[in-house]
Amino acid sequence: MKPDPSTSNDISFDDFQSQILQDYEVAVTSRECSLLGRREVLSGKAKFGIFGDGKELPQLAMARAFQDGDFRSGYYRDQTFMMALGYLTPKEFFHGLYATTDLEKEPMSAGRQMGGHFVTHSLNEDGTWKDLTKQKNSSADISCTAGQMPRLLGLAQASKIYRNVKEMDQTNFSNNGNEVAWGTIGNASTSEGHFFETVNAAGVMQVPMVICIWDDEYGISVPAEFHTTKGDISEMLKGLQRNENAAGYEILKVKGWDYTALTHTFENASDIARENHVPVLIHVTELTQPQGHSTSGSHERYKSADRLEWERENDCNKRFREWILENGVSTEEELKKLEREIKQKVRAAKKEAWLEFLKPHLVAKKQLVQLLSNAADKSSNRAFITKIKNDLIAIEEPLKKDLASKSRTALRYVLGEENQEKEQLQQWVQDFLNESQPKYSSHLYSELPNSAAHVKPISPTYSEKGEEVDGRIILRDNFDVLFNKYPKTMVFGEDTGNIGDVNQGLEGLQKKYGELRVADTGIRETSIIGQGIGLALRGLRPIAEIQYLDYILYAIQTLSDDLASLLYRTVGKQKAPLIVRTRGHRLEGIWHSGSPMGGLVHLLRGMHILVPRNMTQAAGFYNTLLKSDEPALVIESLNGYRLKEKKPSNLGEFCTPIGKVETLKEGSDITLLSYGSTLRIVEKVAQDLLEVGIDAEVIDVQSLLPFDLDHDVVKSLQKTNRLLIIDEDVPGGCSAYLLQEILEKQDGYRFLDSAPQTLTSKAHRPAYASDGDYFSKPNAEDIFEKVYQIMQETDPNSFPSLR
Repeated sequence: MKPDPSTSNDISFDDFQSQILQDYEVAVTSRECSLLGRREVLSGKAKFGIFGDGKELPQLAMARAFQDGDFRSGYYRDQTFMMALGYLTPKEFFHGLYATTDLEKEPMSAGRQMGGHFVTHSLNEDGTWKDLTKQKNSSADISCTAGQMPRLLGLAQASKIYRNVKEMDQTNFSNNGNEVAWGTIGNASTSEGHFFETVNAAGVMQVPMVICIWDDEYGISVPAEFHTTKGDISEMLKGLQRNENAAGYEILKVKGWDYTALTHTFENASDIARENHVPVLIHVTELTQPQGHSTSGSHERYKSADRLEWERENDCNKRFREWILENGVSTEEELKKLEREIKQKVRAAKKEAWLEFLKPHLVAKKQLVQLLSNAADKSSNRAFITKIKNDLIAIEEPLKKDLASKSRTALRYVLGEENQEKEQLQQWVQDFLNESQPKYSSHLYSELPNSAAHVKPISPTYSEKGEEVDGRIILRDNFDVLFNKYPKTMVFGEDTGNIGDVNQGLEGLQKKYGELRVADTGIRETSIIGQGIGLALRGLRPIAEIQYLDYILYAIQTLSDDLASLLYRTVGKQKAPLIVRTRGHRLEGIWHSGSPMGGLVHLLRGMHILVPRNMTQAAGFYNTLLKSDEPALVIESLNGYRLKEKKPSNLGEFCTPIGKVETLKEGSDITLLSYGSTLRIVEKVAQDLLEVGIDAEVIDVQSLLPFDLDHDVVKSLQKTNRLLIIDEDVPGGCSAYLLQEILEKQDGYRFLDSAPQTLTSKAHRPAYASDGDYFSKPNAEDIFEKVYQIMQETDPNSFPSLR
């Protein structure tokens, strides 16, 4: 089934009749998938199910208004929409439910996300962009309620950029900004802050965005009056309605079972947003949820008998069917025949999907059973291995974990034995794991040659004069070169545009490149990141600025759940090479000097996290990142903007390597590892230590994710045999991550003569003022004394007690 979601404008009655019946076929097909999907979960074949039943009709109307080049940013109820566009077949629906790891069979995520999470493929096999203007697009879903909203803002803003920045190359990405970004969300999720922040930002920015709210009056068991003021989201948002005196939203309201009204409403919304670049909100009311929220429970537990009866009578598919009969579009006999055919097709698709899911497992099971039998015949533990084999035979529908678990357990019973059968079993286990593990672990980062870690380093060069300037000047002038060199590059954030950011790293650039490429935003960190994600998904190269490192916590959910996981959850089929620029380290006070690096390195796996010690390094990181296509967080040292640095003569060209450390001072007694602003203190202490006979080697981390790909730290430990990590994060934070990298991944423990140690900030937030910094974070005396203590433990005669 490949539906043609054309609109109903200017078509004959026969064509209109065909369109209606086509829509009805999609609606019934989607509903049948939902009903059978729930049964598959309850039977144990699938793990969990959350379906789009009750929301079929408005999604059909949305599909009719959706055009090539448009983007969807939706949630897990939108299966009918994807089916209407021809991007989801019943068999693919069931493959998603079973978590099939074959991307050809399960094109949404190859089993990495539960069913109901949708995506279209934006990238070719080599990572290059497809022509997104020749297809209908869906950005990759996430489960987090309202988490789809921030990215929607950027998807819509891209159309505004492409329409209004004339030097911007639109090839493959836009047709003069004629695309609309469509968002879908459940009524209860509109209570989330992500929704309100995005709605406000879109109203201010006036971007072509249509937000569709599927309203069934509940949020799981909680009715609308507990979620929304007045119990009605469009009533609540009336103040956003545009008028002749003020820009705002066009707000439309329509009943979810009214086919003709839905069709006209969505076409109207599409025209308004597409032509005028005005945001539109469609509130679709009187929807139902026939099977309840998910397979976790039944809605009969919390809905009254009257409500359940109302839902049965006003089910959108039922009302659609009645409308078709009332208007003579089809007959009862024809509809019954069509419905029987659909049920047969969906059941056949379910059966085929399950057999396809099982087939490779059954082949592997047959191989393993034979290998276990062979190994048992030659083993003194024959009885134990035979039991494992028989247990495996008893599993009629094995999963990969069953095969892996049984085979690995069997290896325990052939320990110490030497025979060909054992070797064959061992080889099978290794081959099976090597083949299976990437199906669950690949594409956390780019696996292509142009990944950021593969960009060759280029050193800064300097003229003979070697002019020294404030660090901010290097950043500013480097950004100037980049904005000229890469026309799709843009930057935005709080105070980023008119004043050139709070530390003047973008001074004067808005006047040169315009208010759309160097832009101010409101105070709204989550939707700033969302802007960046959406813009990057549409081929632009955004730099989203978060004013201070502490403020990134406002946006951590969007960074973690959406941006960092995007490449992974789409198995490399979508990318958003967003650069997040911020500044931090060692200011003063609880709210402006935190360094939550331990949290960031764990929550943002999938992004690069870069911690330059000065502005030349930072500029080099931006140059490197714009040669690649991966997301990254760059944390500039807040107290380094006014420090003097030599100005490179090859601005925009030199590249700081990602995944490399830099040795700033060689030494023989102890390795000191640090990053950011604290590193400058470490460098000074290293000179002081020479006065007491301690020669420390100082290494700059530079790149936290990835860290030290060349294992240079362990090479240092081979010389010094001692390690101290100095970190302004809390105890057990980033320093613990670095210790694991060095001791486990690099086998650094083998070269240590003393226990590896860390020196971190105190567990509390940093107190205010210079004294607060001194007594909250590692200071020069702390570092000196910690190093001295390590050396004293080694040689107490040469290093008597300090205090």
